[in-house]
Amino acid sequence: MWFRNLLFYRFRAGVRVSAAAFGDALGAGTITAPARFATESRGWVPPRDDDDESFLFASHRQWLFAFATEQKILPASVVREATRARAKSLARRQGHPVGRKQMRELREQALEELLPRALARRRTVRCWIDIEARLLVLDTANEKVADELVALLAKSVEGLPALARIDTARSPGGSMTQWLTSTEAPSGFSIDRDLELVSTTDAKSTVRYARHDLGGRDIREHVKGGKVATRLGLTWKDRVSFVLTDRFQLRRVGPVAIEAEVTAEAGDDAQERFESDFVLMTGELGALVTDLIDALGGEKPREG
Repeated sequence: MWFRNLLFYRFRAGVRVSAAAFGDALGAGTITAPARFATESRGWVPPRDDDDESFLFASHRQWLFAFATEQKILPASVVREATRARAKSLARRQGHPVGRKQMRELREQALEELLPRALARRRTVRCWIDIEARLLVLDTANEKVADELVALLAKSVEGLPALARIDTARSPGGSMTQWLTSTEAPSGFSIDRDLELVSTTDAKSTVRYARHDLGGRDIREHVKGGKVATRLGLTWKDRVSFVLTDRFQLRRVGPVAIEAEVTAEAGDDAQERFESDFVLMTGELGALVTDLIDALGGEKPREG
C-alpha cells in the first residue's frame, strides 16, 4: 500500500465534487485494451486488487484511485525480421531490389500484422487526494506519465479545480546543500547515508554516495568545488525514510518503525487492514509533506 515515489500537486481551489460523482466519472473512463493497430492505451482502474468494481476508495476525507497505461510489447528486432522477409519476397517477384518507399510500406504492413498478436504490459499508478489539504499525490517517478495522468483527470472529472505542481520558496537543491555543509537537517528531519552531488559547471560531473557517512570532509570539499546536492536521503521523525530530489520529488519512501501499528490495529479482516494501512499512510505522509514544505520556506506563490 505505501506509496514509494511521490509527486505533489495542489488544487487551486477546494474540491467540490462528491466522492460518488468522482468515482462514477473514473468508471466511465476505464482503461480498455489497445485498439487493433494501436500500441498503447490509458485509463482508470480500481485501486484495490480485491475489488474490481469500485474506482474510488474513500476514508476520512482521503481518496484513493488508480491510473493505468497498457502498452503492447513488440520488439524492434521482430519487426525488422518480418520486414526483411517481406522485402526478399517482393524483390524476387519484381526482379529488382526493394526501394526506400517500398521498405517503409513493408514495415507498416509488418506492424499491422504483428500488433494484434503482441503481448500487452500494464503499469498502474496509485493516486491519493487529501480533500482538506487540496493535495494530490501520485505514486510515480515518471513525470511524463504524471502529465498524462493529470491531463486525463481534468478531462474525466467535470468541475475539478485546476492543478499545479507544488513549488517551494527555497530550492530543494540549495537547501539540501546547506544542510550538508552545516551537517544539520531542519527540525524533525535527520540526514541519512545516500547522496548525489552534481557540478554546476558545464562538465556536469556527478558524485554518488550510497550507505556512506555524509559528515566527512570530502563532502564539504565537493561542495566548495561547486557541486550541489540533487538527491539526499532523509528520515522524518524516525518514522519515514525517503530520498529528496532537487525537483521536489520523494523517492524510495518507506515506513521505518510504524508498520507494526497497522497489523496491531487492523485484525484479520482484509478490508479493515487495507483501510488501516491507507489511513496510517495518508496521515504520516500528509504530515511529512507539510513539514518538508515548511523546511523549504513554504510554497512559492503562484501568479493568477
